[in-house]
Amino acid sequence: MLTITHDMSRGIAIGDYTLRIYQLMFLLSFILGFQIVKSIFKREGADEKWMDPLLTYTVVATVIGARLGHVFFYQPEYYLNHPLEILMVWKGGLASHGAAIAIIVAMYLFSKKVSKTPLLWILDRVVIVVALAAAFIRIGNYTNSEIYGQVENSPMETVFLYPAQEYFTSYYGSFFYDVSFEETERTFEQNNIVYPIYTATFTTKQNANTERIAQEIDVNILRRLSSLDSEEQNVLPLPGAKAEIISPTEIRVELMGVPRYPTQLFEAGGYLFIFIILIFLYLKTIKKFELGFLFGTFLTLLFGFRFFIEFYKANQVGFEEDLTLNMGQYLSIPLVLVGLYFMVSSAKRPYQYSKKVGNK
Repeated sequence: MLTITHDMSRGIAIGDYTLRIYQLMFLLSFILGFQIVKSIFKREGADEKWMDPLLTYTVVATVIGARLGHVFFYQPEYYLNHPLEILMVWKGGLASHGAAIAIIVAMYLFSKKVSKTPLLWILDRVVIVVALAAAFIRIGNYTNSEIYGQVENSPMETVFLYPAQEYFTSYYGSFFYDVSFEETERTFEQNNIVYPIYTATFTTKQNANTERIAQEIDVNILRRLSSLDSEEQNVLPLPGAKAEIISPTEIRVELMGVPRYPTQLFEAGGYLFIFIILIFLYLKTIKKFELGFLFGTFLTLLFGFRFFIEFYKANQVGFEEDLTLNMGQYLSIPLVLVGLYFMVSSAKRPYQYSKKVGNK
């Protein structure tokens, strides 16, 4: 069985600055989306002066909506006690459902103040690139080792080691400053899961008491790994394994890598396919357009797929353990229903294509 070992860094070092790959994916999604919408506007004779304000409305709505979506849907109690952290977007915590709602509101304002076109006309076009952006963002989530799947053996099982490296160096930085992993050819089966075995090498500081650190690893650190919440477990102690001093600055111990579904890649592939479907439908129906059909198709396909894929994802917050469905699924249901409504009712809203948008 193929195991993907994911231990890539979350960013690219450029001098003293680290460019997060997630940030790069976000930027690429807006650049490509801008060019695609520009091409659509040119095809339909829309005013190119709309492009800059449209980009501004979309970027602001995406960031604010995604952040507030996470705050209110996933961790309201925490942010109620730490309100200033709402502004700390760089710490993570964005929700696509919040972004979807905010983009709809932003497009309403854009249609009223800038384009003077029906709201559904602009939504039918913007959702095409939103689907593409969602694919890029999920690739960014994969590189960030976040929003991953449940523990399971599968043909694409992935062990996300970077969070484990961060855990060790962040919480036990006084003992060692670096941890590297090397996959072995051995496995260990426990509770019907086959875990790949990795050799972890901890690099300590010069003149450190390696014997005391090795004892700390055996007595406390490995035990604490097992006590982490299930969604935070990326490596586990191998039963019977003991820390071994191999040099004055290196300690080695065998750990089990936790295999998970790479659901970020599943979602990225699904959203890319939805983007292709929307492009095809747009080109096929442009001469006889029914307002709201593409918007409804987007909501139905994207959040319908999101509902399905959530069955394979690890819970993002603790309270989801007690829910029949997780929060992402509960939030997807109304959006799918709204999408179905707009698809079915779009026949009542014909919009005749012309070389100048706004002329029915």
